[in-house]
Amino acid sequence: MKIAVLPGDGIGTEIVAEAVKVLKVLELPLELEHAPVGGAAYEISGHPLPEATLKLALGADAVLFGAVGDWKYDKLDRPLRPEQAILGLRKHLGLFANFRPAICYSQLTHASSLKPELVAGLDILIIRELTGDIYFGQPRGRRTAVDGHFPGSEEAFDTMRYSRPEIERIAHVAFQAARKRGKKVTSVDKANVLETFQFWKDVVTEVHTQHYQDVELEHMYVDNAAMQLVKAPKKFDVVFTGNMFGDILSDEAAMLTGSIGMLPSASLNERNQGLYEPSHGSAPDIAGKGVANPLATILSAAMMLRFSLGQEQAAQRIEAAVQQVLTDGLRTGDIYSEGTQRVGTREMGDAVVAALKRQG
Repeated sequence: MKIAVLPGDGIGTEIVAEAVKVLKVLELPLELEHAPVGGAAYEISGHPLPEATLKLALGADAVLFGAVGDWKYDKLDRPLRPEQAILGLRKHLGLFANFRPAICYSQLTHASSLKPELVAGLDILIIRELTGDIYFGQPRGRRTAVDGHFPGSEEAFDTMRYSRPEIERIAHVAFQAARKRGKKVTSVDKANVLETFQFWKDVVTEVHTQHYQDVELEHMYVDNAAMQLVKAPKKFDVVFTGNMFGDILSDEAAMLTGSIGMLPSASLNERNQGLYEPSHGSAPDIAGKGVANPLATILSAAMMLRFSLGQEQAAQRIEAAVQQVLTDGLRTGDIYSEGTQRVGTREMGDAVVAALKRQG
């Protein structure tokens, strides 16, 4: 089973190193091959997604990804910025379904920004459509306005668009995921304002009526969904939505769990080939300091074993080891509270490895 390991920039190299360490202790038949991506690749080859890196990713069974980006690259032309690497990988691999579980572990209830009673037992799955919407819609650019309130002035524009097949395939993914959980789907839209999301709502309703009447479906406007996530988060089971709304809501949900440093993610194509990465960014302000939380990346590796490599037992072993480390009271700075033991990136990874070895 071949894994393309793309650490990227900032804390990416540190957290991916810990996930790799955890994978190796499992003694599975894994072939791990590293390659540069993002700003690190730009420094070497002048492009954030070199052909060799893309070729490796396309030929792998799965991609373990760190993070990309650094403020020092902000003045580059947009096609050369580190963030274009992850967009390029999503496009070339056809990664249309992004899974972001938001689970509040009992050991971290007090680390959440919400009251413990609101998040205790929280288990939400956010499914985000990943290759359409305003992030990829054309046309886009800058021009001189010919109408609007200020004709003749400079303006920028993007295009929000979804086709029926794009909506149908992500709807099937969401309903099928819900069948394995609490059998409830919340489809998030802005149908009262945006024609794109009225269409989204109509297509989702059709898919539900024709194929998934055993699953409860509710529609919710995105602004209400954002409010309900902090008011009554446990009312949700599977939340699915478009690219931009999913980007925002999944980061909001991260804070329910105690820290975005605890949130793994999986991005899958129709063949279950996937890219697995923590939901947080490259955090250049703490890069190299050894204080980043590697648990989201380690949990992403567990998702990789489950969804792309068919290694459910190994995935469960990693998740159990993470829970044991939290039970033992070890915390990186982002989830630290009085009475627990503050540790660094490497120490947290070592603790997960030790917990795995104790499992026998």
